[in-house]
Amino acid sequence: MPHLQLPRRTFLKAAGISIALPTLESLPRAVGGDEPKNPQRLVCIGNEFGMYPGAFWPEKSGADYELTTLLKPLKAHRDEFTLFSHLDHGLKGGHFAVHTFLTGVKAAEAKGMPEGGISIDQRAAEFVGSRTRFPSLTIGSEDGLHGGCMMSWTRTGTRVPPIPGPRELFRSLFVEDDTNAKRQAADRIELQASILDAALGDAKSLQRRLNKSDRAKLEEYLAAVRDVEVKLDLDRHWQNIPKPNADIDEPENEGLTRDLPKIYDLITLALQTDSTRVATLEIGGSFAASDLGIRKGYHGLSHHGKLQENLDLLVQIELYQTEQFARFLEKLRSIREPHSDGNLLGSTMVLMGSGMGNANSHTNNDLPIILAGGGFKHGEHKAYPSESRVRVPLCNLYVSMLQRFGVETDQFSTSTSTLTGLETA
Repeated sequence: MPHLQLPRRTFLKAAGISIALPTLESLPRAVGGDEPKNPQRLVCIGNEFGMYPGAFWPEKSGADYELTTLLKPLKAHRDEFTLFSHLDHGLKGGHFAVHTFLTGVKAAEAKGMPEGGISIDQRAAEFVGSRTRFPSLTIGSEDGLHGGCMMSWTRTGTRVPPIPGPRELFRSLFVEDDTNAKRQAADRIELQASILDAALGDAKSLQRRLNKSDRAKLEEYLAAVRDVEVKLDLDRHWQNIPKPNADIDEPENEGLTRDLPKIYDLITLALQTDSTRVATLEIGGSFAASDLGIRKGYHGLSHHGKLQENLDLLVQIELYQTEQFARFLEKLRSIREPHSDGNLLGSTMVLMGSGMGNANSHTNNDLPIILAGGGFKHGEHKAYPSESRVRVPLCNLYVSMLQRFGVETDQFSTSTSTLTGLETA
């Protein structure tokens, strides 16, 4: 893979300050370091309404727990995943707190955080940098309650817009633009760079006249500029590098429910071809229960009122999701790594969960969390303290995952440490 060339506009002059391109952990390695033969990958999967606790949580913890109705599809992978109970972010807000699943913090409270409201997938994507064509892929839709899952967030509090379906994902991964389209894209990149420079010139002229409050707003603006700078340089870098070939036909979009297997297959191909090492799948309210022969809506059933008829239908929806998750794990396990005796699952951390603990009562505690693969020692239901004064933040798990990914950090969002009891194989 060609190395990233340092951009000619290495430094931007704005507000009397030299603003360098972000020094990502991946940049020195991309320029002069060695690539690992089998790099770590990260896939995050979340749904909008959680899992029905009565069909999800086992009564026992440890290695000999009994697989519940929603966990039974994972039987073949029992030794390849860990179930975590009593992990959450300590937040309230019902549907509005679902969006904190991968960030640990509400957007309105993120400005005071050292890394803003960045989500774990985007933190990992920063580390990947230019090594892959797509530092990350987010797949989902804009539909759903309060905008859908909205799982992926940048440092500056911007939601990463999702790729809406398998057809668009396939085209991004495998379909080359023609010569004219490539020329237009190159022109667009240069135009955007020129506009960016002009905007920064305006920022410089304003700086001396700003009060303290406005200077803080300007800093937020400059942070957003750095995001754009990085994206433009990545776009330049990958403009003339051919995309990999795919042995499958372009899929059609049929709605999230029917598309789920196709999306998982495309994520697998994206990882296998090293087109990306970070992928996020948002399963929102656009998930159509009608495609499973269910006449009631997913959101309505999540507020089941403890009626058995509603519970049976809700579990049917969630069972389909865990079945497709199990199929995805099997697909990853079946692919051998080219430089070792391992498989793709062994080098891919796959997180499945939600920012909603119990949709019926609108609570955001006791989140349903499963972590598979990634070289961790699995096979247990790990139960952490349930008492409020000694609860363990979910972000502790995220620190352990980021470290496994290769990020040199001992903190993420509201973490207090790494997660105790999580060992590598």
